[in-house]
Amino acid sequence: MASLPKDLSDALDGALGGFSPADMTRSVQNLIQQYREGFDPSDTVLGSDVDVAAYAGYRMPATFAAVFTALRHIANLAPGFAPRTQVDVGGGTGTAIWAATEIWPSLTNLTVLEQAPKAIALGKQLARRAESDAVRNALWEQAVVRTAVTKPPADLVTMSYVLNELSPAAQESVVRSLAAEAAMVVLIEPGTPAGYARIVAARDVLIDQGLSVVAPCPHDRACPIPRGRDWCHFSVRLNRSALHRQIKVGTLSFEDEKFSYVAASPRPWSQAANRVLRHPLKRKGLVSMRLCTGENGLADEIVSKRQGDTYREARDISWGDEWPPPGSDADGPGE
Repeated sequence: MASLPKDLSDALDGALGGFSPADMTRSVQNLIQQYREGFDPSDTVLGSDVDVAAYAGYRMPATFAAVFTALRHIANLAPGFAPRTQVDVGGGTGTAIWAATEIWPSLTNLTVLEQAPKAIALGKQLARRAESDAVRNALWEQAVVRTAVTKPPADLVTMSYVLNELSPAAQESVVRSLAAEAAMVVLIEPGTPAGYARIVAARDVLIDQGLSVVAPCPHDRACPIPRGRDWCHFSVRLNRSALHRQIKVGTLSFEDEKFSYVAASPRPWSQAANRVLRHPLKRKGLVSMRLCTGENGLADEIVSKRQGDTYREARDISWGDEWPPPGSDADGPGE
């Protein structure tokens, strides 16, 4: 179960305390409608203080959980990657820099590029409460992401939930510009068929530029998932605060954030041997996993209790994990 770090949770609670929950709930419903209907370049998004507060309360917990999970996958595969600089493009209120510094304390210089001045203002307000010096001292710049992005070189470049706001014609040029002078590029989109399609297209662009996929894919070949019949995405469960439940008009104490992502680098880091593509089916004495493999495309792996340590490892595996887990002696599919 994912949760916001305490300093961010406290900062967010403090920032939202000055707004009416009813007003934020209305703003959230308007925001959800905009996402469902699609964005027009002339749309004014996050144009008021209450809209930004509602957006932060509604999306920061889920975005943090998705970004943190994706970055954790990358860190597991690239233990020698210790970025010092990060640029977060279309960063909203700064969620990705909070997530990245949780994964890589080596980060010292952070830049957030964001279009909405009020989102920048709230992001700065939240950052002042951070325990991380890097987050507190982050540079915030107003920038419109519509074509190629002008950004400084960086060890880590992140962009989450932004491609869906761009026209299809702009997406390729934006992705190409993100990869320029970056040691690691990470793109995250909603875990829907449309979000996956944008990620696959971005993956193709990154590979065309000579980058290697780090995660989630265990290879640089074409995605083996049949288009129109399935899609690659992952899920992370996160806690909901009382205010989070209220502004989302939700009753459960948790929610599942589904996301698709790709990470690529000009340096060929390790890749997972296989990636678990769905919740493993765990029955008495058996674990069944759907895998994307490094050699054979899609495969189904069944691990039985007779396999001892391998079975115990399989019982602990989760959707999105590597299989076998790092440091394991377990055999891969078909071996």
